[in-house]
Amino acid sequence: MAYFDNSATTRPDEEVLTSFVEANRRFFANPASIHGKGREAEALLERSREQIRSLVGSQDAEVNFTSGGTEANNLAVIGFAYALRSRGSHIITTAIEHPSVLNACQFLERNGFEVDYLPVDEQGRISLEQLAQLVRKETTVVSIMHVNNEIGTIQLIEQAVDIVHQNSRAIFHSDCVQSFGKLPVKLHKNGPDAITVSAHKINGLKNSGVLVMKKGMTPSPINFGGGQEKGIRSGTVSVPNAVAAAKAMRLSAVEQENETYRKWRNRLIRFVDQYEGVQVIAPQCGAPHIVSLAFSKIKGEVAVNYFQENGIYLSTSSACSSKSSNAGHVIEAIHLNQDYKFGVVRISFGKDNTDEEISKFETVFSAFMKLLGRELK
Repeated sequence: MAYFDNSATTRPDEEVLTSFVEANRRFFANPASIHGKGREAEALLERSREQIRSLVGSQDAEVNFTSGGTEANNLAVIGFAYALRSRGSHIITTAIEHPSVLNACQFLERNGFEVDYLPVDEQGRISLEQLAQLVRKETTVVSIMHVNNEIGTIQLIEQAVDIVHQNSRAIFHSDCVQSFGKLPVKLHKNGPDAITVSAHKINGLKNSGVLVMKKGMTPSPINFGGGQEKGIRSGTVSVPNAVAAAKAMRLSAVEQENETYRKWRNRLIRFVDQYEGVQVIAPQCGAPHIVSLAFSKIKGEVAVNYFQENGIYLSTSSACSSKSSNAGHVIEAIHLNQDYKFGVVRISFGKDNTDEEISKFETVFSAFMKLLGRELK
C-alpha cells in the first residue's frame, strides 16, 4: 500500500504515540489542581510550551493548545477581530484559505465586520500590490495561509507581513498547517504575529493543535468556562495531547524531508507532463510535498478509485471537501479550465513514502492513461 494522502492526515509516529501513552499513565492529573500530582502535570505542560517556543524561535511567545487547526484558526480570526474591535472592523484574507478561516470570516461579516477576500492568480498567489491597496487604518486582522492545502501554493508571507505592519496596526495571522515541518516557520521580527499548527499533519495525533502568538497578544475567547489557558481557551487542558504535539513538532523540525520530497515532486511533474489530457496545477515553485493534477473530462473520484484498486491512496483535493460534488473554492479561484476542474487529484508525500512507491505510482498512472485512451504527447 502506497499512501499519498499525507496532506489530509499522517500516520502517527511511534515516538509520539509513546509520549502520549506515557503522559496519560504518569501525568494524568488535572494541571489546574494545586496538589502535587496537578503541579507535576502543569510542569510537564509548561515544558511542552517551552519546546514549542524554541521551535518557532521566540522564547517569550504565547502558546495555546487547541483541539486542532480548525479551532486554532477560529480562535485567531474571530478572537483577534473582537479583541481589536475598538480599533476597527476591517479584516483581510484570501479566496483560497482553509474553510476554518473562510467560514470564520463569513461569521464575522454576518456580525458587522467588513471582510476583503484577496483574489489569486492561476498559480494561487495573491498580489502584494493588491494587499497594500486594501490595508488601511481600520484593518485589525489579516489572515493569509503559508501553504495552500489543495495545490501547494507558497505565499510570500514575510513580504505580506511587512506591507501590513507598515500600513496598519493589524495582527497578521498565518495558517501554517501545511508548512510547519516542510518550510521555515518562525515568529521572528519579520514573521507573522500568530501561527496555527496541527499535529496530525506532522505525524502527531488528531484533535491536537496549537496557536502560537507573539508576546502580549491576546485574542478574545470564543468558548467560555473555567478560564484555562490564561482565559483564552477554557476547558481542562489535555497534557498528553500537548506533550504529543510538542513531540511531533520537534520530530518534524529535525526530520524534514524537503530534498527527497522536492526530487519526487519534480520527477512526477516531468512524468505526468508527457501525457495528453492531464494538467499539473501545482505551482512551479510550490511546496515540496504536494503535487496536484487535473484530468480532463472525468471526475477526480474516478482516478482516486482506480489508484486505490491498485494499492495507491490519493485524494481528490482537500479531505474537508472531498465528498462534495462541486468544484472546490480553490479550483474556482484559480480559474481552472472547465474541462479539468472536476478532475483534480492531490498527491501529498510523507516521511513513510519511498522511491519504490513513486515508481509504482508511475506504473499505475501509465495504465490509467492507457485505459482512458490518453496518448503521450
